[in-house]
Amino acid sequence: MRKAYPSDIPREAYAEIEAQLLAVTKSTRPRHYDLYDVFCAVLYVLKEGCTWRALPHDYPKWENCYYHFRRWTKPDDKGETILDRMLNDLVEIARKEDGRAEKTTMIIVDSKSVKNVDSAEEKGYDAGKKLPESSATSESIPTAGRTRCMSVPRI
Repeated sequence: MRKAYPSDIPREAYAEIEAQLLAVTKSTRPRHYDLYDVFCAVLYVLKEGCTWRALPHDYPKWENCYYHFRRWTKPDDKGETILDRMLNDLVEIARKEDGRAEKTTMIIVDSKSVKNVDSAEEKGYDAGKKLPESSATSESIPTAGRTRCMSVPRI
């Protein structure tokens, strides 16, 4: 039994998406680790922003977690990953439960400028906010408030 982390999801929520995650890889031999732990490790890396090698040791080996992450983020013929499909499916289910249309009809695009630190290599100037050293972040939020996508430029 491993330690619980704030990025973990409940096993009940994982059970809803487990079949889709299992369908991505072939089952040629028995696994030595629980795929739930692998998925929680991926969530940990995404939430904490750490490197794969910095995963806590109570998760499966970082190589196994990274392997599955690469499989889950590999685009199909339509250019969509399994994680994108699952997110869209979950948002559509939540919208149905709220009595709304499955597809988003209107979104709010929000952007903000953030002041860079002195060590940033590329710096810009936001004339509107008079920030000499800034970078922009944009996100797309449907009116229900569930984030669909986010864009953070690499600096």
